[in-house]
Amino acid sequence: MARRLRFNGTGSGNGGCPSIHEDLDTGDVIVHGPPLTDPADIAQLRHLSEGEQAIVVPRTVLEDWTPKSPAKRQATIIDLDEFGKLFETFEHSAWRLETRRAYTSDAETDTYREFVETGSVTWDLDDEWCTNMRAQTGAGKRVGRVRIVDNPPTTAQLYLMDNARRNAATGEQMTNLWRADAQRLGLPDEDFWIFDSRLVALLHFDADDNLLHVELITEPAEVVRYSVVRDAAVHHAVPYDQFAEQLSKTK
Repeated sequence: MARRLRFNGTGSGNGGCPSIHEDLDTGDVIVHGPPLTDPADIAQLRHLSEGEQAIVVPRTVLEDWTPKSPAKRQATIIDLDEFGKLFETFEHSAWRLETRRAYTSDAETDTYREFVETGSVTWDLDDEWCTNMRAQTGAGKRVGRVRIVDNPPTTAQLYLMDNARRNAATGEQMTNLWRADAQRLGLPDEDFWIFDSRLVALLHFDADDNLLHVELITEPAEVVRYSVVRDAAVHHAVPYDQFAEQLSKTK
């Protein structure tokens, strides 16, 4: 069976070599690059077995792109106020993957109760979130999300599909993806925001769908990993209104 490999990064500007890949199942690291060819250099190597090829990799490539063990990575936890400021200070783009089947923060709102009772919500487009998002997108910044949906959708996911009308009205690019497709693509069951393609805010939840804390990730190899997830999700996701139309035809 072929390995499931993920590209982490490269130090080459052209041609993609040398590069670092990671085995998603075993955690093994695969490196490829230019071979070591000078016989005098090869003669100094120890334990080079028949059939093995020595390659040359700059130290910076290993430092930047070799994945670190989560147990060894020092987590940077930020409070909700600092997390909220990220939506005011990002320079170019903010994007989120939403993967959970429910969020307690949604279930505790009046709008959620309104949706459960009536099947729709009258959204306030002048609240703090909408006002800021209109300002950000109005300045030319890109904001978007891919929301994963089960088949059939949970009540909480249907609520968020209605909520997409509110988000889209502020300039957010709202899309959906079936969970089966997300699993086929190998997308992780993680909720995160990625800002300016340089930092990731990973949202940690408990088993009851409560947000516990937000972890800020800036390690290059990890940011690239989440960027790859974003690109795959965006490529395959469907605009929220088209997705809602597809869903209505299946009922």
